[in-house]
Amino acid sequence: MKRITLFAGHYGSGKTNIAVNYALQLRKALGRDKDILVADLDIVNPYFRTKDSCAVLQENGIKLICSEYANSNLDIPSLPSEMYAITDTPSYAVIDVGGDDRGALALGRLSAKIKAENNYENLMVINMFRPLTRTPDQTVEVMREIEAAGNIPFTALVNNSNLGPLTSADDILRSLEYAEKISRLTGLEVKMTSVDARLFESLQGKVEDLFSLTLQPKIF
Repeated sequence: MKRITLFAGHYGSGKTNIAVNYALQLRKALGRDKDILVADLDIVNPYFRTKDSCAVLQENGIKLICSEYANSNLDIPSLPSEMYAITDTPSYAVIDVGGDDRGALALGRLSAKIKAENNYENLMVINMFRPLTRTPDQTVEVMREIEAAGNIPFTALVNNSNLGPLTSADDILRSLEYAEKISRLTGLEVKMTSVDARLFESLQGKVEDLFSLTLQPKIF
């Protein structure tokens, strides 16, 4: 378990849901005596925000760092100075990186210190059902763009292929070959395959390293 865990991926990959769920699992694993924070570095206004899960994070004693303009009508590329708590405090940090190479640029401000400490994982969230990442080659191209912008190499993959609430167990099983091809192309292991909690039981024993997700609600 690394002190800093980063989740990056293209728009709609589901990285925000995974970041929130991962932080909640960290709390269960570490107990209440460890400080945990979630940082939303996405300065390009996405469909989901970690702020949509602010209440559940607070209930679990997890600090949320995000733009003050999140969930507003203002699309201002601004990040709070609190984000330096990621590198300047001993807290466990879960980072929701931007949705593309432009969003990942914000990570560049922290990358030197993160790499110097060398206590991090940088996970690429992949989703074969999104328009620009339907094939392994397309996904690797997006991955390299994000990697270059954030200036931190990816260390593993997260297969989060899904169709939202319409996802079936068969969809997850079909995505395994896609994830494996990306693994071969990049030399990175598939650290986990994340699934909606309603599918978890039916896929146990069929998919390695399953990670159960409680889907994040959207506040309108």
